[in-house]
Amino acid sequence: MAASAPTRWDRKMQQRLARGEEAALGELYDRFASLVHSLAHRVMDDEETAAQITREVFGYIWENPDAYDPKQGSLRSWVAGLTQKQAVHRLRLSENHGEGTPEEVENRLREANTAARADYIVTSMPEPLRQALDLAYRRRMDYREAAVDLGVTDDEARRRLRLGLQLLSTAMQDPAPEGRAL
Repeated sequence: MAASAPTRWDRKMQQRLARGEEAALGELYDRFASLVHSLAHRVMDDEETAAQITREVFGYIWENPDAYDPKQGSLRSWVAGLTQKQAVHRLRLSENHGEGTPEEVENRLREANTAARADYIVTSMPEPLRQALDLAYRRRMDYREAAVDLGVTDDEARRRLRLGLQLLSTAMQDPAPEGRAL
């Protein structure tokens, strides 16, 4: 899947971070902390470790704002990728220290990779598909209700949902996990 063009907000945020604006880090944290924490918690299944990974990810972003390349995709996808890499690294370290069986660790790694890919796919898909999926998933609307809310025909709403779900289903494909730390 091709990387989506970053938003103007993404580019401006990176510039502000590169200038060392503390307020920019606060805005970034407000926007993405729940994403980072939930991804880390999904991998580690531990509140304290998820909070620590959240701090590490935002610390890395503050110290390395130029590591984000807008040509590679959205800031959200980059932050999610950083989180996944750091959490997987932590999980592999815990495996080496006897925290969980190898099968449990591999299952958590597989789930984390799937979650990160799903997040990337959703943030990369066109807005009309993302809106349709959001209505169906978060607001529990069927395609007819979504069509009314989106101002499109029933057939168009069904098409958007079908295509969005087809794209999202590719997250279940299992590429080899990456275990690099930040």
